[in-house]
Amino acid sequence: MQPLFKVVSRNTIRKDILLMHSAQKEKMVKYLANFKQRVAVTSDLWTAGHQKKGYMVVTAHFIDESFNLKSIILRFAYVPAPHNGEVICQALHECLLDWHLERKLSTVTLDNCTTNDKAIDILIDKLDTKSLMLEGKYLHMRCCAHILNLIVKDGMSVMEKGIARVRDSVAFW
Repeated sequence: MQPLFKVVSRNTIRKDILLMHSAQKEKMVKYLANFKQRVAVTSDLWTAGHQKKGYMVVTAHFIDESFNLKSIILRFAYVPAPHNGEVICQALHECLLDWHLERKLSTVTLDNCTTNDKAIDILIDKLDTKSLMLEGKYLHMRCCAHILNLIVKDGMSVMEKGIARVRDSVAFW
């Protein structure tokens, strides 16, 4: 609309965003290095249906000096297939090392599946258990929302025939 406005290229925008990200990450790594409290980590892995590629997000949660809950996305990354315990553990461990959080963990919350159980077993072997609370006994927390979702799906599958019959009778009348 403004003829004097000079449009920048997508490469310039990309470079600026990456520079801003690097500066903010460096600032947060320094902040967390001086942070004395523990950090809870959550992670989720999903496959993009149209791409058939897996992605993982890792988020850190902590309470700051003013008693405010803070959450920081540490990593959003492509995770190559197969999504077994070793691959998930490697991606999570690299993220923890990158942010220097391997000695400040309180819990790691993941979906309730056997692959994640295996990933946590491998992760505990890679970490210094003396730096973990209760030597890592309660490091793995299972996501309650995921468990509730599985329960509701099971309940709905039991009621599926009944719901179809009610719908058919309503449509008939």
